[in-house]
Amino acid sequence: MRPLDGSDLFQGFRLVASGWLLVAGFVWRTHPATSRHLPPHPATEVKKNKKLSARRSSLPWIRKEKVTNQNPGVGRGAYPHGEPQADFPVLCYHSCTVSRIVRVLLISFLLFAAVPSFPQNTIPPQQETVVVTGVPEPVPLEEVDRAVTAFDLRQSPELYRSWADFLELDPSLDLQQRAPNGVLSDLSIRGATFDKTLVMVNGFRINDVQTGHFNLDIPLPLAFIQRIEVLRGAGSTLYGSDAVAGAVNFVAAPPALSEVRLGTAVGNFGTNEQDGSLSYASPRFSEQAGFSRDFSTGFMPDRDYRRLVLGSDTRFTSKLGVTSILLGLSDNPYGAQNFYGPYPSWERTKGWFAALQQPLGNKTEIDLGYRRHTDDFVLFRDQPDFYQNNHIDQNWQAAVRRNQPLWQNAKLFFGVEGYHDSIDSSNLGVHARNHGALYVDLDVRAWRRFSFSAGLREELYGNYRSDVSPTASAGVWLSPTLKLRASATHGFRLPSYTELYYFQPAVGNSPGIAGNPGLAAESAWNFEGGIDWHATSRLLTTATVFYRREHNDIDYVFNPANPFPCDLFQPGSSGNCYQALNFDQLNFTGAEAAIKIRLAGEQEVQLAYTGIHGSQAFTTLQTRYLASYPANNAVVAWQGRLPGKILGRTRLGVTQRHALDPYAVWDISAMRRFSYFAPYLQLANVTNTSYAEIQNPVPVLMPGRSVVAGVEFVLTAKAK
Repeated sequence: MRPLDGSDLFQGFRLVASGWLLVAGFVWRTHPATSRHLPPHPATEVKKNKKLSARRSSLPWIRKEKVTNQNPGVGRGAYPHGEPQADFPVLCYHSCTVSRIVRVLLISFLLFAAVPSFPQNTIPPQQETVVVTGVPEPVPLEEVDRAVTAFDLRQSPELYRSWADFLELDPSLDLQQRAPNGVLSDLSIRGATFDKTLVMVNGFRINDVQTGHFNLDIPLPLAFIQRIEVLRGAGSTLYGSDAVAGAVNFVAAPPALSEVRLGTAVGNFGTNEQDGSLSYASPRFSEQAGFSRDFSTGFMPDRDYRRLVLGSDTRFTSKLGVTSILLGLSDNPYGAQNFYGPYPSWERTKGWFAALQQPLGNKTEIDLGYRRHTDDFVLFRDQPDFYQNNHIDQNWQAAVRRNQPLWQNAKLFFGVEGYHDSIDSSNLGVHARNHGALYVDLDVRAWRRFSFSAGLREELYGNYRSDVSPTASAGVWLSPTLKLRASATHGFRLPSYTELYYFQPAVGNSPGIAGNPGLAAESAWNFEGGIDWHATSRLLTTATVFYRREHNDIDYVFNPANPFPCDLFQPGSSGNCYQALNFDQLNFTGAEAAIKIRLAGEQEVQLAYTGIHGSQAFTTLQTRYLASYPANNAVVAWQGRLPGKILGRTRLGVTQRHALDPYAVWDISAMRRFSYFAPYLQLANVTNTSYAEIQNPVPVLMPGRSVVAGVEFVLTAKAK
């Protein structure tokens, strides 16, 4: 692969420019005369924290005096008091004018047409899946000695509304959503709390230091993600803090083709979706720029949401190797009825993400990453002055990684990592911490015979404290189709700033919440054994048993017999409070089993089940999160081709949470590809089941039956 020349850079520049013209023209309105819409919030001005106000311009504007929309049937859920006016540039949340879209598309198409054309898209044959999660270097999925699942997002993406639909195919993953499409979701693995799951993008940490509720604020459009890889079981040796129960890695990849994509969809509950991307691909340079926008007035009062995501993925080849630059931005305002208690709340989060991966030859790589996240929270949407929080947190990460071949089948991997995170909050205060780590991992592999891996990591953090995380895993092929595997791993997690310093007063009969600056870091040992049977090229069966012994678990606790007075944490406060505490002697035992069958006609059937038993030593106490795990979870899924060249998929999931009744959710979707466009239909919760994935402190209801219909247009560059 030769280095870039001037013509490659010029062609790439034209594609980048046209892509951002498409994004900017379709999503943003910056002229005061056309800035008619504001973020969804009732109308009274929010009093900002003085320390933060000089640096922030994104808080919701609220007015009670001036209402321009007097029709009570218009804007319900988004503007309870009507639609306010604006005289400054804001984000264009509603549909832009047709003429503007047409003008931008014409400009983008003309720029795109000037680039050399490429072959038409064809359906690639099924290839071996290679994963990068749970292993120190890429290996085929069947050679991994850990429990790893990989979801391919580029196979019929129109059949899925968001990345959340893919995660729901694995019953060992408990996606606890507060709103559809991943607007605000918690993800737990094998019954652990959501804080014990590490979320990454291309190996860079996304976990939020303020609170784990924002770990899934993914700052990239869905079109950028090629695979989602899930490691079940501790991964702190390779990834550090938070990978106690497992890790999820959103893997972005360069585009395979040069093309323009633009999609739109509508549905019930006021659903309105748009997405678009423009990509350029050559052997030495690639660029993808895109956006996605998701809007809903909500299926009930104060459950509206708007989500905007922008992204850019640039890669080029030099003598050093392939340089990768990833940029992302997200903006997510939503009504938060019952999200954190029995309150009609409102919240808006924003995220910024930048990452650079630079190899230095074949053995060394440098990684640099930055993440900034803001959170504006109002406890009572119609009374913002009663209680509100404004938070800004930042995270810097850097790593130098190296591999050294030892002999034919063995490699040594080692590296050093450094992290700096900070928060500036009207509630939590101003805090910062640094932590660094050294790790080493020995990997021995003989393909289709045996494999062995052993590693050790020491993480150093505040006040000269440290955590040592060892790991060992092994696999052996008893025959060309039968493999046994086993592992023993250790994970740990540093407390979030919310767990350390948060305070929320008691309101009426609802207890308040108090953090605990004396919390110790969580840790756990994971042990598992499994068998993989590749009976034929069309039949795969896997089974795993696991045991996790946890130490210093963190949760908010309320003791009805001897409650904590809120006055202990904030003098003058009334009522009683939950307090964050450490626990011991919490263990989980479970089993996983899955069967995948490939049938004729490009059809695939999946049956999967996960059962978990947890032993709690604190049954007399009320906790917010520890006891809400799914004791039984099963999934039946099918995807394939129907008559008339229609592609379809369906999923039926049955979940029974600890001490609660089971519920079932059934989803169906279908699409049909034509030369330049693909219409699709997505039905969620077909049976209109009433259910809540978040139970504490109050159930957060999910929408009933929903229908979304849309179309995606694709223009692919032709070959010369």
